[in-house]
Amino acid sequence: MPVELMLPVDDVLAAHDDVVSNIIRLPRAGASPVGDVILCDVARGAASDLLQALHRIGLDRAGSITVETVDLALSTRARHTADSVFGGDDDAIVWQEVEARAGDEVRLSATFIVFMAVATMIATVGVVSDQPILIVGAMVVGPDFGPLAAMAVGIVRRKWRVVGRSALAIGVGYASAIVISIGFSWLMVLIGIFPRDPLSNDHPMTEFIWTPNVLSYIVGLLAGIAGVLSLTSAKSGALIGVLISVTTVPAAGAAALALASGEWTLAATSLWQLFVNLIAIVTGGAITLAVQITVVRRNDRRRRELQGVGVR
Repeated sequence: MPVELMLPVDDVLAAHDDVVSNIIRLPRAGASPVGDVILCDVARGAASDLLQALHRIGLDRAGSITVETVDLALSTRARHTADSVFGGDDDAIVWQEVEARAGDEVRLSATFIVFMAVATMIATVGVVSDQPILIVGAMVVGPDFGPLAAMAVGIVRRKWRVVGRSALAIGVGYASAIVISIGFSWLMVLIGIFPRDPLSNDHPMTEFIWTPNVLSYIVGLLAGIAGVLSLTSAKSGALIGVLISVTTVPAAGAAALALASGEWTLAATSLWQLFVNLIAIVTGGAITLAVQITVVRRNDRRRRELQGVGVR
């Protein structure tokens, strides 16, 4: 923390004394820029407000702000400050954290494309062999939920650059994966691993992949809700995000297989399934974020009203 920001930072911390505890100051510990290092515990539900206040005084530009999650804090003071915030920490949202995660997910890289291609090729094998376990494997490998979640965040927070970069990552990722998987399917047919007409037989376990209906949209919508909750919650299963591709990567794999086989109708329905579920996931995610914003603002307003009458 630069010297010139010491007093403004102290003022910010004092203004948030009901949610900040265990303040530690290390005088002149900073070498570049020269200044103090301050450590403190902040109730998760109030972290966004505090970070915004520090941003307004320019601490993130002249110095730096680092946020770490504390798994266990045995402190009566910390527990009191957390109790002063409406809503449990599990439901609290740190918007700066969410936007940082979303920004990290929109980078179009060779690794992202390779993961997309590998996941789609696994899905083609799952369709040919009619094996749901391989479809699950494709879902786990697929990295497509990151850009979809970032798109939902960008729409709700009106960060159109993030929306554009997310759409580019999804478009290029799926186009590349499908093209590579078409070549993979041709190779498998050529060397005799796939049958000449891999989609001619019945596929009772995987046929749902290329038969879109209203349930396809509902499943995608629910997947978007679950995925965004996993992104914003303090406690979420790491596997939730990757499993959101349940209705996307398998459809891309079926489309690639159909295109390689000249099954144009099945290719069209598979691509439609993919499109419907992408839209549904983004819609579900955006609705979830919008509701969370409304709830957080209501809780903040209620907390300020109670503070105004002296309730802590």
